[in-house]
Amino acid sequence: MGTLKGWERAIEQAEQALAEKLFGSDAAETEVVEALLRTCDGQAVVCSSQRTVVPNVYTVELPTPVYAEIGPHLTGVGQELTDRLERHGEREGYEWAGPLTVRLTAAEQVPNGRYQIRCAPMAHITSAPLSAPDA
Repeated sequence: MGTLKGWERAIEQAEQALAEKLFGSDAAETEVVEALLRTCDGQAVVCSSQRTVVPNVYTVELPTPVYAEIGPHLTGVGQELTDRLERHGEREGYEWAGPLTVRLTAAEQVPNGRYQIRCAPMAHITSAPLSAPDA
């Protein structure tokens, strides 16, 4: 059991080091999370008093060197950002346009030199025309 705890601690330390490289500090990490939340809030569409729909796919564009450096930890960082955004949506009573996803991608240029956030609704169900069964 001690070995498992050691591995868990090592993974947590690696993720923390990665976050520091990506964001520079807790303040910068908070800045990215707050930017995600603002983007979400800014795209909210009130459909009724009980239904507010928001986009479900968010992309955090990173400078190519930062993206390359993060490499194998992209999934963990993306999941952490997804979890934080999901908790925000629950607090606000938002309905996602489909399954919530936060992706990290490389970009040649980002306006502030650190990151850029884009979002879009992406339906998880596609419709196909109904056809009459063969007789």
